[in-house]
Amino acid sequence: MNFLAHILLSGSDEGVIMGNYVGDFIKGRLTEEKTATWNKDYVTGLKLHRFIDFFTDTHQQVHEAKDIASKAQGKLAGIVMDIYFDYFLARNFNDYNPEPLFAYAHGMYALIERNEHLIPEEMIPMVRSMVRQDWLTTYATMEGIDITFQRLSRRAPFLEPIRNAVNDLRENEAFYYEKFLLFFPDLQKNADQFIQENAA
Repeated sequence: MNFLAHILLSGSDEGVIMGNYVGDFIKGRLTEEKTATWNKDYVTGLKLHRFIDFFTDTHQQVHEAKDIASKAQGKLAGIVMDIYFDYFLARNFNDYNPEPLFAYAHGMYALIERNEHLIPEEMIPMVRSMVRQDWLTTYATMEGIDITFQRLSRRAPFLEPIRNAVNDLRENEAFYYEKFLLFFPDLQKNADQFIQENAA
């Protein structure tokens, strides 16, 4: 899953939200020795991020969606699918959260900015771009997803083919949305359970 889903699946605790949000930028095992002085909710969020990624990567509905996406995107199908699913989440946000997407997104930007001390230094330029360009609400339209793929394609040479990924989304939107509807509630239930069992 991409940024919007990771944030939404974190619940309401700021530490958990921040740990889940920055999860891709914290490498290595989260041993007790390594995390002994870290905020416990933050560590829970980091573990939640890894749980969400594993749950997503091993889910049957996601596998079936990736099989189709790989015909156009090859090894980038997993990255593409994360963004497709954030598109479906953003477009139908009121089905998953009582607060409108715009208000929710800007509340999260404020939360992220006041917790910048928890963000790895190499991630901060990307975070500031996210806030300035309002990435989270951009996910809600096909045009916004196209912009997202254009930005991503410029980050590294191996990502260049992803610039055309919106075409696959347009062609197979109904199929991918069906898979999202079967997958995301299952992910929500399991993420909630993970938080309850691992809360500091």
